[in-house]
Amino acid sequence: MKKLMTISAVALTAFAGTAYADVNACLITKTDTNPFFVKMKEGATAAAEANGINLSTYAGKIDGDVESQVAAVETCIASGAKGILITPTDSRALEPVITQARDAGALVIALDTPFEPADVADATFATDNFKAGVLIGEWAAAKLGDEAANAKIATLDLNPSEISVDYLRNNGFLQGFGIDIKDPTDIGDEDDPRIVGHDVTNGNEEGGRTAMENLLQIDADINVVYTINEPAAAGAYEALKSVGRENDVLVVSVDGGCPGVQNVSEGVIGATSMQFPLLMASLGIEAIKTWAETGEKPQNTEGLDFYNTGVELITDEPIEGIPSLTSEEGMEKCWG
Repeated sequence: MKKLMTISAVALTAFAGTAYADVNACLITKTDTNPFFVKMKEGATAAAEANGINLSTYAGKIDGDVESQVAAVETCIASGAKGILITPTDSRALEPVITQARDAGALVIALDTPFEPADVADATFATDNFKAGVLIGEWAAAKLGDEAANAKIATLDLNPSEISVDYLRNNGFLQGFGIDIKDPTDIGDEDDPRIVGHDVTNGNEEGGRTAMENLLQIDADINVVYTINEPAAAGAYEALKSVGRENDVLVVSVDGGCPGVQNVSEGVIGATSMQFPLLMASLGIEAIKTWAETGEKPQNTEGLDFYNTGVELITDEPIEGIPSLTSEEGMEKCWG
């Protein structure tokens, strides 16, 4: 682990907020370029101002930049942060430094991506990522009807680490589509012949394009594409468009950002599961304030090991029996 004096050499971006009170808090996201995390930062900053909390924010250069997140947590510990909100880029590798932060008296809350196990953090505010995957899987299977039995499926996942948010969405999609998943914490161990293959995107458009190109080389007749998020979906669509396949492939995703909802409206994405980063961030800040004032920790949603911030299916091709909102309705609730 690097010493604090060498943190400037680590690839991270830090943005310090204006001090409002003697309660310090930190927000640590995977990147500061993905619209989801940009919006999360906006929500946390606004909530911190409203609650009189001095917030510092940190982000790595790319998804998977564990070293930057470790360094950021160390900085937060050294600053005496009362609370740390973090979207862990590796839900297993960060456990030692998160334990160190909690031992130092900080309330640690995971946002969006649960730790493994979840109780590495004091609490988690997140989408039910498995349900988000199930919704788009059910929609895709119903949309294909009888042809779902002959589907050729590509999954565009996050990164080789297979963190919780990655396998939860992927396996939720597969289960919703009607595919038997083996190890629910693993990606790629299925034996269903409908799955052409899996590739990683790093959650961005360039990665989505490259992954789609790679999988089309395996089977040019892919007709269903699952993506970890909407930037990856946009990249996949560009790859499909380059070979004239943009109108005959179902693309489904997770996020609910305004650009993604617009892509639903334009037919780029068939359906997406909307999550709510502003709510995650604001609830996290409020929990830190409560912790500082009373020592009370947030409670999980009943029956879950996290606090569920909700999910909505967005599509302009609704399926009976699967609750959904139109893209027009989605634009009223989207972010980014």
